[in-house]
Amino acid sequence: MRVGSFVLAARFPGQGDGEALHRAVRSAEVAEKAGLDTVWLAEHHFVPYGTCPSAITLAALLLGRTSRLRVGTAVTVLPTAHPVAVGEQAALLHIASGGRFSLGVGRGGPWVDLEVFGSGLQAYEEGFPESLDLLVRWLREPAVAAAGERFSFREVPVVPRPSECLTESEGPEVVVACTSPASVRMAAERGLPMLLGMHVGDEEKAEMVALWRQHARAVGRPAQEILGAAHVSAGVCQIADRRTDAVETLTKAMPGWLRQGLEAHVTVDGRHRAMRDPLAYTELLCGLHPVGTPRLCADRLAATSERTGISRFALLVEGSGDLAATEENVRRLGAEVLPQLGR
Repeated sequence: MRVGSFVLAARFPGQGDGEALHRAVRSAEVAEKAGLDTVWLAEHHFVPYGTCPSAITLAALLLGRTSRLRVGTAVTVLPTAHPVAVGEQAALLHIASGGRFSLGVGRGGPWVDLEVFGSGLQAYEEGFPESLDLLVRWLREPAVAAAGERFSFREVPVVPRPSECLTESEGPEVVVACTSPASVRMAAERGLPMLLGMHVGDEEKAEMVALWRQHARAVGRPAQEILGAAHVSAGVCQIADRRTDAVETLTKAMPGWLRQGLEAHVTVDGRHRAMRDPLAYTELLCGLHPVGTPRLCADRLAATSERTGISRFALLVEGSGDLAATEENVRRLGAEVLPQLGR
């Protein structure tokens, strides 16, 4: 089992962007010292829900500040980026870091981002498979040409080639954020592991893993690849000496952040988007994920892994909104939870 943190660089009420980003960087530095495996970085535009607009850029900074930690994006939003540009950056980080970079990608949402960056709603609704395939080809082949609906260009050499990195993998792993049966099938057909969101519980995640395996077998993916797929489960982690204290920490801080963050999302076409009740959502997350004593947190992670077959975790550790509390939360995760998982 590999346990990492999930960093949104969330701006809580009363905070500035600099404070949110400083907390994000510090939590990652502490994560390496605490023995965590990975830091997964979120990407958002124009909203305080997350103040990092480029997960790849922040990943580059953190790879430079660490020596062992794996750093991944969760996720780089493909509809608002050119897949070749993403591929070049991913290859660069893979080589320069000695293979410590993971590229998580996703569709994002129907947000105004699509208007600002000029990609349009079609890139979100229909263009993701084309972008994903072009990106994967860029990371696996020596030269690439494109003749698709959105991207068309003559063959060009891939420079730098990810395979030039002196590691066992031919390039950075690509993980796909999946929220629907269609996205599960898309990932499975390409043999790409999934990142599953923190809003769903063990039963639904187990169903998505089973569906992924079903589709992967149907298209003839190798059995070893299917069995060894390292899917990632996103969740929330808050550690305290008593479960009630951990829950109280999150229910005091997270609803305000969720309310201002989720309300700030603007759809590109004016469609209505129902917002979750912030307090009810926080309480749901406390019930689904490792929130409580170190023993409870370890048991919940082990149970999720057993029920779902998922071996990697990306845990939101900044739910208190406070720098010192976040650092302490990460330290306790490393010192008091990981040893109980045989780490």
